[in-house]
Amino acid sequence: DTIRNVVRAQDHILWSRAGARYREEGVWAHLKSRALFEHFTHDASLIPAEVLPDWARRFRVLGERTARSDWYHSGLGQAEIRAIRDRIEAEGPLSTHAFDTKHEGPREMWARPPHKKALDQMWYAGELATAHREKFVKFYDLGARVFPGGCDSGKPEAAQIDALHARAMAHLGIATPSELMKFWGATSPAEVRDWIAQADLRPVEIEAADGRVYAAHALPDIADRLAAAPEPGARVRLVNPFDPAVRERDRLERLFGFAYRNEMFVPKAQRLYGYYVYPLLEGLRFIGRVELKAERAEGVLRVAGYWPEPGLRPSRARAERIAAELDRFRRFAGLESVAWDEACSRP
Repeated sequence: DTIRNVVRAQDHILWSRAGARYREEGVWAHLKSRALFEHFTHDASLIPAEVLPDWARRFRVLGERTARSDWYHSGLGQAEIRAIRDRIEAEGPLSTHAFDTKHEGPREMWARPPHKKALDQMWYAGELATAHREKFVKFYDLGARVFPGGCDSGKPEAAQIDALHARAMAHLGIATPSELMKFWGATSPAEVRDWIAQADLRPVEIEAADGRVYAAHALPDIADRLAAAPEPGARVRLVNPFDPAVRERDRLERLFGFAYRNEMFVPKAQRLYGYYVYPLLEGLRFIGRVELKAERAEGVLRVAGYWPEPGLRPSRARAERIAAELDRFRRFAGLESVAWDEACSRP
């Protein structure tokens, strides 16, 4: 994610898993070493390299989709697009700043110059790939040079589809067909149904947070996995709005009773909460949300809003746990102190 509200989403997510061992911007070393590759699932994502052999169809599908899209029509001729690719082939990784076509028309949020649209269309197709990033700027190189063995593994398409579904199920443990499909965003409803019909899965019924029961499928050893899962403890955790744990909003609300919406791109007057709002997770329960921003000149992590979930009883112990998590996040972001707005409610 490009937004550095406090820290960028990818850094927050990795820190939330690895703790103090992780340092901001550390993810890019893994991209450069080719342990990760960058492409598009539900959104721009960093994907483990072992998934690459199963990604050839995704390159093809997204390449065809962007080629048909009016938005990605750059207005450049084929010779001009080839010239962009030829420069990268000859000179090595180049960023969008190496090219100088200009956007014509109104300055809108998502406006891009023609060369950027051409670069991204080739990137979606796997013809180009992210070689590395410098200060978050993407450097494009030939996919054949970035991806070991190229972007087409030669693996049959049906086997790629099966492998993606199996990987998604291994991560989710329990899923509906819709949740399975949305994990990668790379397969169709019919393909998910066909895979479920022949996979070694266990049909289950799940009691949702509101007491309703719905049908899903689970891994055959799901009971053993649940029994072996460690207790989460009472620590409060700040969850990034882009964290995979909360990105499937319907699943989040169904399992945890927590209705969450990312309002960054919602006009301010229409927001229910705030601009960059983090869910608060305590053990297995989402207890509220908090709006944070970094005031770097002052070295302050500013709490601009706090909204506990309905029915949450305030307690000194919980307030201390929230304060401890804010202080951990403040240290990770390299800030000096935490300050609450005077108008902000307190836990």
